[in-house]
Amino acid sequence: MSSSPASPMPGRGGTHFRVLFVCTGNLHRSPLAERLLTARLAASPGTSGSFRVSSAGTAAMAGTPMDPAAATLLVEMGGDPRGALARRLTAALVEDADLVLGAAAEHREAAVRLSPLWALRRAFTLREFGRLLRPEDAVGAREPAERAAALVSGAAARRGTDGNLADDDDVADPYGAPIRVAREAAARIAEPVERIAAAVLGPLPATGTPHADER
Repeated sequence: MSSSPASPMPGRGGTHFRVLFVCTGNLHRSPLAERLLTARLAASPGTSGSFRVSSAGTAAMAGTPMDPAAATLLVEMGGDPRGALARRLTAALVEDADLVLGAAAEHREAAVRLSPLWALRRAFTLREFGRLLRPEDAVGAREPAERAAALVSGAAARRGTDGNLADDDDVADPYGAPIRVAREAAARIAEPVERIAAAVLGPLPATGTPHADER
């Protein structure tokens, strides 16, 4: 078990902000979330080079391709599954992440066990983070990576203050289930991913010259 000391605020100083998604096999939930967030962030030119998004599994068999059903659903949502191969979660991967998002509580807890001091305030379930983040936490932050760091700090400070909503935090494993079940899981993943992307990207800047009747 690793226990690296706490570091300065992530995402500051122009460095990459690193997001790690975690599930069990790294075949369905976490690669789908990884590639979907990547696609949403890539749609904004202002995020170029600011983020590194990856995924891993607590019981992954390294090198296994993404589940075909998950890949199909990802394409439908505008993501790219090409080259997605499973890898096992390690302490080094946790400590190389500024934000760890588990598909379920067991995955968040696995990350914390691997590196308690590092992950305690950086690890959430995906849906937990989606409901705890508040765009206003990033007011004043100019760069997307700086906004992301502020959102993580705000969510960590808010954890445990929102009642019993944690009952809805897990995304059940749809591996091998009918496509209807897989589609429901994908929707539960997409909802917080879209919230995260919107909060990180922030308000779009005004562009162009106003028309004469707007001056």
